[in-house]
Order: sequence, then structure tokens, then C-alpha cells
Amino acid sequence: MVFLFLRSTTMTENLDDKELLMQFREPATKERSFTLILKKYQEKLYWHIRRMVVTHEDANDVLQNMFIKVWKALENFREDSQLYTWLYRIATNECLSFLEKEKKRSAVSLSDVETGLSNKLEADKHFDANKLEWKLQAAIQRLPEKQRVVFNLRYYDEMPYEKMSRVLETSEGALKASYHHAVKKIEDFILNR
Repeated sequence: MVFLFLRSTTMTENLDDKELLMQFREPATKERSFTLILKKYQEKLYWHIRRMVVTHEDANDVLQNMFIKVWKALENFREDSQLYTWLYRIATNECLSFLEKEKKRSAVSLSDVETGLSNKLEADKHFDANKLEWKLQAAIQRLPEKQRVVFNLRYYDEMPYEKMSRVLETSEGALKASYHHAVKKIEDFILNR
């Protein structure tokens, strides 16, 4: 199964999640509803995943696995949180599982996996170490896993700490501290390169 980016339209983005979930629970509209959920959230989730696993191929694999899990679990979604929050939690967990498998598969430490992510970034044909955006990406890839997740959610997705707390199941205070430490490490990396 390969997911192609389904173009989001403003109509898709304005669809109510509760309505989509009701349609998903009806056999006649289940597949159509799932397709609409894909259209609405796929791009945001792809970029969230991509920032964590770096390569397009890995991001596609993780996204695909994530949506397979969503398909299987969506019928039992209790709506204790927003659909968006639930999807981000699954995507984040899939990323962390992927990174853990990479670590085990290569029998190296997590810091070696993080170095590998940096190396993948630097191997990109468009990589230019003198450009600020590449320095930022290189700095992010050197962050510890948790700080990288928190930084990406806050900086790129502009996710409020309250929502991030539900996604990552961590206190807002711990998230603020992680973000602060991540920003400091990124600043140090950029200024000293």
C-alpha cells in the first residue's frame, strides 16, 4: 500500500471531525470518510514524521504504517481527545518505534542513530552547510529524541503546550523545559558552526 499525497482543499480542511467519525462508523461511507480524513491530515502528519526520521522514504513508510493502525483503530476511537491530537500521538509513537527499530537493527546506540540522521541530511543533494535552514536541520537532528519531538511540534507545527501535553502524555512544564533546552542547543550549534 502506498499513500500518494491527496490534495487538501479548503473544503476538506473545513470538514468537521465528528461528522467524519460518524460517517466512518457507517459501512456505506466508511472508506470515503477515511479518504477524507487522509486528505485533511496527511500532509501535516507527513511533515511531522519527516522532520523526525529525515528521509522521504522513511517518512512514507512510517506514515503508511501509521494510517494502517489508524484504519484498524478508528472505529474504537472514544473521542476523549480531538482526532488531530490522537493522530499526532499515533504518528509520534510510530516515529519513535521506527527510530528504536533502526537502533536495534543496526545494533548501535541512539546517539549513533541520531548521527546517522544527521549524515542522511548532509547526504541530501540539496544540502548546503552554509545556509541557515540546513544548519537548523542539522542542529535539530543532533538533539536528543524527546527534545527533537518537542521542538518540531512547537516550532514547526506551532502546537500549544496544552495540546502537546495530550499528544505526548507529558506535563506542560516538562515540555516547556525540553523546548527551552532544545532551543539553547540549537542556538549554540548554529552560532558555533
